[in-house]
Amino acid sequence: MKRASTLHLLSDLSDFSNASRLRQVLAEEPLVRVRSSPDGRHLLLLCPSGSPAPLLLVSRKGAGLGLEPSCPAGQGPVLDAFFLQCPGWASGPRPVLALVWASGRAEVWGTGVHPGWQLLQQAELCVSSKAKVVAAAALGNQLVWCEERPASVEVAKGSVQAAFSYCVCTRALEAHGESSAILGAPKTLLHHCPHFQLLASRSDFFMVPTANTWPSVAHILLIWYPGKGRLTVAVPAHNLTHSRNLSPKGRDSWDFRSLLQRVPGLLSGGEPLDIHTCAAAQGSLLLLSLKGAVSLIRRDGGARAVGILGYGLLNQGGPVSLGIFSNTLACVLGSGLELLDMGSGRLLERKVLSTDGVHLLELSAPGIDEEENKGGLRLLSASGLFRMAWEVRREVEWLNSEDLVFEEACGYYQRRSLLGARLTTDELKKGSTFRAPLALAAVLRGHQPPTKLLTDLQAELRDYHGLERLKTRLVAGDGQEEGWTELAEREVERLLRSDLTGDKLSQLNSVFSVFPAAAWCSTRRALQLQLDEAGQLKSQAPPDLWKKVLVDTGAEGALPPFELLCQCLCRLEPCWLPPFVELAQQQGGPGWGLGAGGPGPPLYRRALAVLGDWAGARAGALELELLLGSGRPKAVLQAIGQLVQAGQWERVLEAGLALSPSSPLLQMEIFTVLLAEFARHRQLDAHLTCLRRLCPPDLTPTDLLLLLKRHLPDEEGPPTPFPKVGADPPLTVGLLRGLLEQARSEARAPSPYEDILWDSGACPPHPKGRPYPSVGHSSPR
Repeated sequence: MKRASTLHLLSDLSDFSNASRLRQVLAEEPLVRVRSSPDGRHLLLLCPSGSPAPLLLVSRKGAGLGLEPSCPAGQGPVLDAFFLQCPGWASGPRPVLALVWASGRAEVWGTGVHPGWQLLQQAELCVSSKAKVVAAAALGNQLVWCEERPASVEVAKGSVQAAFSYCVCTRALEAHGESSAILGAPKTLLHHCPHFQLLASRSDFFMVPTANTWPSVAHILLIWYPGKGRLTVAVPAHNLTHSRNLSPKGRDSWDFRSLLQRVPGLLSGGEPLDIHTCAAAQGSLLLLSLKGAVSLIRRDGGARAVGILGYGLLNQGGPVSLGIFSNTLACVLGSGLELLDMGSGRLLERKVLSTDGVHLLELSAPGIDEEENKGGLRLLSASGLFRMAWEVRREVEWLNSEDLVFEEACGYYQRRSLLGARLTTDELKKGSTFRAPLALAAVLRGHQPPTKLLTDLQAELRDYHGLERLKTRLVAGDGQEEGWTELAEREVERLLRSDLTGDKLSQLNSVFSVFPAAAWCSTRRALQLQLDEAGQLKSQAPPDLWKKVLVDTGAEGALPPFELLCQCLCRLEPCWLPPFVELAQQQGGPGWGLGAGGPGPPLYRRALAVLGDWAGARAGALELELLLGSGRPKAVLQAIGQLVQAGQWERVLEAGLALSPSSPLLQMEIFTVLLAEFARHRQLDAHLTCLRRLCPPDLTPTDLLLLLKRHLPDEEGPPTPFPKVGADPPLTVGLLRGLLEQARSEARAPSPYEDILWDSGACPPHPKGRPYPSVGHSSPR
């Protein structure tokens, strides 16, 4: 056996937006910085200032628009740009781009419901307008930067005070609504630290000294673990480390000088780190010295030597790219590629590439693109996107049983094909059209004995045998109505086990249109739908089946499976539609609602889209149920508004009490709506008990009175003791007493109206009167 590295073309860049511009920048700009989004579908190219190419270019794979943002006047070029991940979006993950300028300006861009990129936020990272950002990095939803803050007094350039006038700060990206995101409040991680370069690995941040770092601490690097709230000080030259908690006694930041004073041994005997290039790879840090020596810094701070690159390789000049794959170190400089074994440091292979300007990319996120994640390293150049991996070559190539199966099947299908194109074995292995050779190859790959194979296929054989008997009975004309129903149920079960795309989805639509009752019974049995003791709809079906049902992949003239089921329920059992949609929302995973054009609408909107044509007179009631059960604040408030307009106060209060435990903010919004109605008229007086239960626990009597004052109707004239004929009685303190007592019992702080609205429980003593003489008696003189 012999192992050799191979390059496989993943894309010629024609499937990326702005393909011509993308190739031009990669070919003409050798110093361009390249980054890939976590899902591997976006490429970011950042050119240095003074380049004739565009300073920033974002290209998207597949359908969608790219981005070439213009730099604001007076801000200068973009210092760096990163892809961030925003947690908390119900519609699934979407790329978010953060742009950072040296002046401290930051912009957040994202993709949402509308096509293309939208500017989500403009922010200032630095507190002072005189501060300057010198380095930045991003990981997950964390944006970290190192800024130089101006000193309070005038200091000389190059002095100790100026060298330790830097701070490391961070801001987290937070979801803002259903489709927007903003950077949260800034937090300072380190005070009075030297100039650091920031690099993000899989879960940590490395702070690496630069040429501008003060020499006495230039041998030290720091590692910050955001998930653990801990900081490690490492000295790679002596393989010494020291970890400290970032939150001692409630503090959320450290002073760099006091941090090193606790470990004075790390300051002595250290030479500045010899760094030519550094790169994060697979959770570790790679350091390349000016002499060509490569060392690895692990995430715990430990260091070890990896190997030495070829003599004179760094003398060529130009940027160097470092990466790791399959326990192999890859180094690219110009058109040269060297592969070193990570364990022994031995040179495994040296190649001369056909093009210059090759960039190494981190692997994409697991599960996004299996072809790109198959244990290799991705290389990007103007010629395309490649994957490098090791391939084992046999000295004598013998075809195994699997290869023989595909060779025979290829010849068989080629003879039956009407197309002129040549069919290859690779097309049979990757495609899903010809399932027979794939199934036979899978059987031969496992080398299962006949008894076990028969046991595994027993259920499938029983289904095929029953289907053949059913066909025979239908041909004979025995029990045709029951036979056709059973055949439709079997066909739906078969289609649900396959990939519902193309012709199969169209066939499923046809079965539902001709045999809706049989198709729904079969689907209900496949999804294992049943009611529990509380009357809630539950399912024991596997997630893979729910994914097939919920993914929005409709064909031309055919509804997606979810819309098809909603249409069938509107037609047969409308009362099942709201609980079915709620159950589908619980079963849905991230990205299951994505269609071919990107993020799709939520499930309740997809159900509402097919509601009007089939529900008839019950459309209004079902729409309310779907909005209330959607779990989306805007949809719930829309339903509450419709119920308020209809005067269905009991239904409004019932919905508010049911939704309040899951969302205090939604509880406050519903209570505010009802309080406004309570201030305008007296229709809610009979429901004051339920309204008291809906009162938020953090609402004080003062807040309650201010809310009421905002919604009280304007007085048209002077107050009268009795209302006009036909008008509602005015709001009185007696009606408010119950709500004020509820707010008082829940409030933590005393109210200024405490002594006015509530008495002390006992009447004041009666004042003593003056003694007067009785009639007929005169006072003595």
